Amino acid sequence: MQRRFVSIWFRQLLADWQLIRRPELKDVPFVFAAPDHGRMIITAVSPIASSFGVETGMRAADAKAICPGLEVLDDKPGRPKNLLKGLGEWCVRYSPVVAIDEFGMDGLMLDVSGCTHLWGGERGYLKEIVSRLKSKGYTVRLAIADTPGSAWAVSHYGRVTPLIPTGGQVDALLDLVPDALRLREPVLGKLRKLGFYQIKSFIGMPRSVLRRRFGEDFLLRLAQAIGTENEVLVPLQVPVAFSERLACLEPIKTRNGIETAIHKLLENLCNRLQAEGKGLRTGVLTCYRIDGKVVKVNIGTSGATHHISHLFKLFQLKIDQIRPALGIELFVLDAPKVDEVAVPQEEMWTSTPGLDDKSVIRLLDRVAGKVGFQVIHRYLPATRYWPERSVQRTVSVTEKAVTTWRVTQPRPTELLKTPVPIEVMAIIPDHPPKFFIYKGMRHTVTKADGPERIEREWWLDQGEHRDYYQVEDEQGGRYWLFRSGHYGGEQKYKWFIHGFFA
Repeated sequence: MQRRFVSIWFRQLLADWQLIRRPELKDVPFVFAAPDHGRMIITAVSPIASSFGVETGMRAADAKAICPGLEVLDDKPGRPKNLLKGLGEWCVRYSPVVAIDEFGMDGLMLDVSGCTHLWGGERGYLKEIVSRLKSKGYTVRLAIADTPGSAWAVSHYGRVTPLIPTGGQVDALLDLVPDALRLREPVLGKLRKLGFYQIKSFIGMPRSVLRRRFGEDFLLRLAQAIGTENEVLVPLQVPVAFSERLACLEPIKTRNGIETAIHKLLENLCNRLQAEGKGLRTGVLTCYRIDGKVVKVNIGTSGATHHISHLFKLFQLKIDQIRPALGIELFVLDAPKVDEVAVPQEEMWTSTPGLDDKSVIRLLDRVAGKVGFQVIHRYLPATRYWPERSVQRTVSVTEKAVTTWRVTQPRPTELLKTPVPIEVMAIIPDHPPKFFIYKGMRHTVTKADGPERIEREWWLDQGEHRDYYQVEDEQGGRYWLFRSGHYGGEQKYKWFIHGFFA
């Protein structure tokens, strides 16, 4: 497939944005200015102010002298990039790869390979983008070519056609000024000094001569424009491997229409997943409304699956969160997280109870869809010595344990997350406590068993071992206590309560 790129140039980005927010400034000349070494320097100019000769880089005081009634607005650092980011997210409906033009910070780059046919060809594609952006109040110029560099050059400096045919980028560049190659001012100054006012005047010169005169960056920009060097775009949203898009002929407003779109997307996505032996773990449905708003809903599964009806039921639980407003024109379904699907061997005479039963997993997914995955927990044993570290939380119900639960010694029904210090009276050296005080209440020990020594994990941290005791008080309550370290010695021993038996 021949790669094609579109450059969108917002000729007066900040001015258009301000006019959209404040239409009353339509007949008022205004500029944006930012402080620079104690002076206010103009960073953006409105069309009316531009007609008076006001330009970017001019001092605000000088601009007021040549433009009566000029209104100076404070600019903020990073504002153009934030605006372009929002516009780029809106343009995702036209291409999955949208990047900000970092050179001038006044435009966007789109990789439209394989996208234009959805709008009847490249001419209809460009016309659609221009009309939609103009309807929102932005003045734009577009161009489409085989390389981002040539598309940028034609959109900013072209005077003939924005449609550069495949393989025609060199011819389109010949009559343009060197500024179209996205070069910095020192290099442009050298080119003008030598009389190179058009690209065709130096494009055929030997590379060694150009390198010696203008540097390696000059050759890189030229090669990127004509296509002999690849230019990598940094997209605002990294495309995922498993993604499906559904453009609507007419805006979708009803629940039935949304359900139909989701089911169609799931069919396409699940067929791809099944063909590669994978299953969805996380799904993101993005709905692009015609008013420019973007609505997203997410689902998650306990185990990898490409079961269409099950995933559709999970999305049905979230449809009420989708507000179509005037209508949705594009649906995008992404699967950012997928796992391998293990196909189990069917058993003819025995059932598969527990978490091996697919119906149990689907039930957990539907419960999580209503109350959230944060309320469902599953734990497996961990190969650790400390009791509070011997349990690990899993991320999937299909994850298998690498070790078994330790059942050689009794363990409390309730284990405290962190041991709590207590006051104890005990007979030395290794006798259990006679009584202990926990939360201000004294417990007299009537029965006890122990000690059970658990050594410290010396490869992780330093400290004393633990001697655990199971004790029962006069009320029948059973507790799990331990002493940290030996009696006597240089380090003072301490007692803790760590859990409660049933």
